[in-house]
Amino acid sequence: MSDNLNDRGQQDRSRINVHEEWEVRHWTEALGVSREQLERAVRDVGPSVSAVREHLGRH
Repeated sequence: MSDNLNDRGQQDRSRINVHEEWEVRHWTEALGVSREQLERAVRDVGPSVSAVREHLGRH
């Protein structure tokens, strides 16, 4: 593990982090949903992009 706290490694593109504003902006635009819809979907099915897409009916 690196001691450099600025080196955060690769982003996990298979998961949605609703606590990161830039990710919320990206996924609400990409999925065509509101922040509330995105947060509800993540709460219902978890942060997996594929599960959220399926839950929202957006494949």
